[in-house]
Amino acid sequence: MIKQRNSRQRQLILNTVCDRCDHPTADEIYLDVRKKDERISRGTVYRNLGVLTESGQITGVKLPSAERYDSRTDRHYHLVCTCCGSVTDAPMRYHEEYDDEMELESGFEINRHRTIFEGLCPLCRKKKED
Repeated sequence: MIKQRNSRQRQLILNTVCDRCDHPTADEIYLDVRKKDERISRGTVYRNLGVLTESGQITGVKLPSAERYDSRTDRHYHLVCTCCGSVTDAPMRYHEEYDDEMELESGFEINRHRTIFEGLCPLCRKKKED
């Protein structure tokens, strides 16, 4: 097993992701972390986000505009506002039966699926109606 370095920095990055519920980008995480440790580099943040994602401690949410990060590691869906770009967790259960059905139909071994719903968030919808 390879010893992982920068455990204090990695923990700081993990805590930063967990303190936010808005699915921050790597740059947003970097800016938050810099407020607590001005010596940390952008590369260290990006590298450790990769390690944390790969180890399953956080989830990467791949969007067309940018990759975002989520402290929730359970299988769930996301909502993206096409106006302001906000990302939130969808209030809907994960449908494991889709994985099973796709595996039967395609022959692929399915581990999970990801779904992103796009539309207007309540705030942008209200602004549009006013």
